[in-house]
Amino acid sequence: MSQSGGYDVSVEYVAEELGFPLPLKFPVELRLPTGFDPDEPKTWPRVHGRLEYVGGRLLFMPPCGGSQGTFVLNLGRLIGTWVRANPDYVGGSNEVGMKLGDDRRGADVAVWRTRDRSSLKGFAPGAPLLAVEVEGEEEGDGERALREKARWYLEHGTQIVWLALQSRREIIVITASGESRHKSGELIPEHTELPGLRVSVDEVFYSPIPT
Repeated sequence: MSQSGGYDVSVEYVAEELGFPLPLKFPVELRLPTGFDPDEPKTWPRVHGRLEYVGGRLLFMPPCGGSQGTFVLNLGRLIGTWVRANPDYVGGSNEVGMKLGDDRRGADVAVWRTRDRSSLKGFAPGAPLLAVEVEGEEEGDGERALREKARWYLEHGTQIVWLALQSRREIIVITASGESRHKSGELIPEHTELPGLRVSVDEVFYSPIPT
């Protein structure tokens, strides 16, 4: 999750707005505001970017845009079509929030069993079956950072993680039993917990303009 090319928010802008000196390395830890409650989104600070609460730290990343935003949209459309046809599942995108242990984090796209969600309000109270993260261009949004987040998902009960690496036009599928890599011309394989969900790698990375 990070700023991508083609978006009008710069590192310099973020540093100036939040009062941090350059050079700036993301994610940036923010001071917890007075009255902050990780379970109450209204107490989170209002910033032009994305926030997660991990290990007692409030972490900031700038807005995503450009190619990253396009590929998240593609994934949301492809997975959303499957969810619409399978009412036993519910999905979310746009940094959909979840509460796992003491952490509050957001996924680019995620899928839960409908029976595990009593309400769509607030942070989801449990791990998704599937969590999807799309690579950005900042160091804090590259493959290494996404792999660390994938480990976090698995440790908290998520069964399947997809990492969409736009730098290689490749999708890595990670489960507790291992990982597999899928390139142009391939389909992301169906998982027994998500019957019928097969997604084309080329469709994920489709764009009508160069990226």
